[in-house]
Amino acid sequence: MAAATHPSMDTLNLPTVMHALADPIRLGLVRLLSDNEERAWSELDAPIANSTLSYHLKVLRSAGITRTREEGTRCYVRLRSDDLEDRFPGLLSTTLALSSDSSAGVADVGLRSRTKV
Repeated sequence: MAAATHPSMDTLNLPTVMHALADPIRLGLVRLLSDNEERAWSELDAPIANSTLSYHLKVLRSAGITRTREEGTRCYVRLRSDDLEDRFPGLLSTTLALSSDSSAGVADVGLRSRTKV
């Protein structure tokens, strides 16, 4: 697996960020990650195939919205809340507030249940 690359804060641009946030699945992922907890990709439960989920996570990472950390064969994702707030003040909080409306068309993304062995 190639190492994940992340854009620096000064290269983040509004059209790319807005494009990434315009998709219902990606917006659902951002809403889930807005608790500022790092999540393993395997924990994410979205109504799409894993390969499609991987694509959406790559779009968010490439836009500078998330940061991916690799540990062995596992990948973890975290929202870049502070970076986004510094670069585009109020954008993330406004987007999350608007996406909380049930008519916003945001995909229901949650966490998979962990089963004890």
